[in-house]
Amino acid sequence: MRRRLVPAALLLPLALLVSACGGSSAARTGGGGTDGKGSLTLNVGDQKGGSEAVLRAAGELKDLDYKIKWSTFTSGPPLLEAVNARAVDIGGVGNTPPVFAAGAGSKITVVAAWHGTSKGDTILVPNDSKLSSPRQLKGHSVAVAQGSSAHYQLVASLRKAGLTLGDVKVKYLQPADALAAFTSGKVDAWAVWDPYSSQVLQGKRGRVLTTGDGVTNGLTFQVAAPSALKDPKKAAAVQDFLQRLRRAQDWVYTHPEEWARVWAKDTGLPYEVALAAVKRTYGTRVPVAVDQPLIASEQQIADTFAELKLIPRKVDFGDFTDTRFNGTLPASTTAPRPSKES
Repeated sequence: MRRRLVPAALLLPLALLVSACGGSSAARTGGGGTDGKGSLTLNVGDQKGGSEAVLRAAGELKDLDYKIKWSTFTSGPPLLEAVNARAVDIGGVGNTPPVFAAGAGSKITVVAAWHGTSKGDTILVPNDSKLSSPRQLKGHSVAVAQGSSAHYQLVASLRKAGLTLGDVKVKYLQPADALAAFTSGKVDAWAVWDPYSSQVLQGKRGRVLTTGDGVTNGLTFQVAAPSALKDPKKAAAVQDFLQRLRRAQDWVYTHPEEWARVWAKDTGLPYEVALAAVKRTYGTRVPVAVDQPLIASEQQIADTFAELKLIPRKVDFGDFTDTRFNGTLPASTTAPRPSKES
């Protein structure tokens, strides 16, 4: 019997912690509630089981002197489209959607970053596959979400193995469809991120061929609308919001089981899958500065996709960043927290 698929809305299961984001646009799934009080409203883009859930679980939505109006999206690209349209003031995405948004000329600004392990970013193969190294992927079919961080991880992993994207048969599929294709044997491998990696591994439906560890940068972002940052009151609210998110990340690291229970309930993930993903990936995040090494790392992703002609133009990623909220945060190259993966 085929295992129950992860809900399609989980293209970005944790807005602040996620390591990837689906590449194709998807509709907003509806508005969330409103927290806080006061005359100022900060419009926050979220994913199911994302920023709102983790802030609430960590007790960080108390004593707000401004309102947060939540809007829920199924993936990062439409969230960034809303940021560009000024419908959302800020929202969380992985390391690749901002590159595609910048390539499209969107009005977005990266204002905060987290650095974590990329061990949850995997290329999976079936248990009975004869493949034992990325080099052997040549001529084989690989499922991946176009424009996602898994897409970049696939490109980088192939390059490290002396291959190019043209050496494999790429099947552009969103995770729910890719999972079905992978478990039914319609593709030879699947490049994906947690919690999908954990779902396959926990269900013993596949094994890891390689991970993004040491290959991709492990960064995730909060991205704001430039118009919101020009408003002093909204900029102050953004700063407070980011501080709360950083404290919530610390709470996730020290309370992995409690967060996994909340996350599983909010998303419909099995608890064991949620806990494995938290321990392997999401609990490792460290808030870091938006600095020159970060910009250089993202520039490499942007240049790669520009060379592949998957974004329409070459971009200067530094033009899409704002360092004012760095404070005393450590450098973006700071090592992630140790994984609690058992």
